[in-house]
Amino acid sequence: MQITGTISAESLMSLEAYTKYRKANKPTVMAHRKLRSVRLGEHINLQFESETTIRYQIQEMLRIEKIFEEEGIQQEIDAYAPLVPDGANWKATMMIEYPDVNERQRELARLIGVEDCLFVEVEGQARVYAIADEDMERENDEKTSAVHFVRFELTPPMCAAVKAGAAVKLGCDHTHYPAHTLVALETLASLAGDLK
Repeated sequence: MQITGTISAESLMSLEAYTKYRKANKPTVMAHRKLRSVRLGEHINLQFESETTIRYQIQEMLRIEKIFEEEGIQQEIDAYAPLVPDGANWKATMMIEYPDVNERQRELARLIGVEDCLFVEVEGQARVYAIADEDMERENDEKTSAVHFVRFELTPPMCAAVKAGAAVKLGCDHTHYPAHTLVALETLASLAGDLK
């Protein structure tokens, strides 16, 4: 998979080439995804995206849906490419996970607005709250969605601090889901690579 900085139709593999690539490289991509996954409390998982994870997602969608026409390929790029961080932010897919269906329904009703209560706190800097669901609204008056897309915009001093080794806390201050965790060093090293 060629990391180019920009995902375009020309930079994607054909379905045949991707099938070969996938067989040989899926474990490496899955390890990268796992490295960039941060659990927040028991029920929230944030998958911090990168060009690698999004390129893989697009290629998987093309493979599963057997999309090979230009228009279909461009639709997948348009849907997923905005999730690639651009050098001054981190972007993540936030998943609210409750295995039991009834508990999930009850908790999604209690957690309305939780996506707006997520924050990152770089050591020595002020908290930055998530900007959520820029593509479309994912909650209503009755419940929030189990999946949200969030972006954390970092200032130049925050980026410099992260690259210099500052600790980073990920948290949520929603009334019904107070939680925080320090981002593991290996994960933080990968995330620091997203910043200019």
